[in-house]
Amino acid sequence: MTSPERAFDDGFAGTLTPGPRPALLVVDLMRAYFDQASPLCLPSDDGLAEAAAVLAAARAAGIPVVHTRVSYGEDGLDGGIFLQKVPALRQLIGDAPMGELMPQVAPRPHEVVVVKQYASSFFGTSLASMLQARRVDTVVIVGASTSGCVRATAVDALQHGFVPLVVREASLDRDETAHRAALYDLQAKYAEVGSVQEALDYLAGVDRLGATQA
Repeated sequence: MTSPERAFDDGFAGTLTPGPRPALLVVDLMRAYFDQASPLCLPSDDGLAEAAAVLAAARAAGIPVVHTRVSYGEDGLDGGIFLQKVPALRQLIGDAPMGELMPQVAPRPHEVVVVKQYASSFFGTSLASMLQARRVDTVVIVGASTSGCVRATAVDALQHGFVPLVVREASLDRDETAHRAALYDLQAKYAEVGSVQEALDYLAGVDRLGATQA
């Protein structure tokens, strides 16, 4: 994986080596980010096709794929004070259409969908134990938003002992400045950030048996 635009001081110049047993995390690519009626709607769908390309490569390589989406109970209590801070999340209470995953990255029947309430895909979910049971060592991350759920997921992946690889063009954000800043900070301290092509090359080179053997 290559670094973002700026070089880092020696104290932040470390790199992580992706392992032979990756999983793909497709984070929150829900209708809420692409529907003009949603207050969470992104400026464009740029990045969605790139995420779909990485998903297709992961499937071709036979590695585990996990999707995430946000959903709250009918009373919203499981959203805690997060719903107070981000009122737009209230559109995801109950079986809301804005919580539907986009058809370009829709899960297949055997692919796990983790339902979460907060930014990190690991917080309050069984994701870490699920990946550990599959002996996963690396998580490739695509989705939305770069400065929110993607960043939080990458940080928690590191803290759970997984190598996080964030795919630059397949991470979406409503603000380009926030997007770039998040990627820069992730590369400096928490993850490897690379291009779609680098992710595709990595996935194509994964030993299929090593990636899927229990």
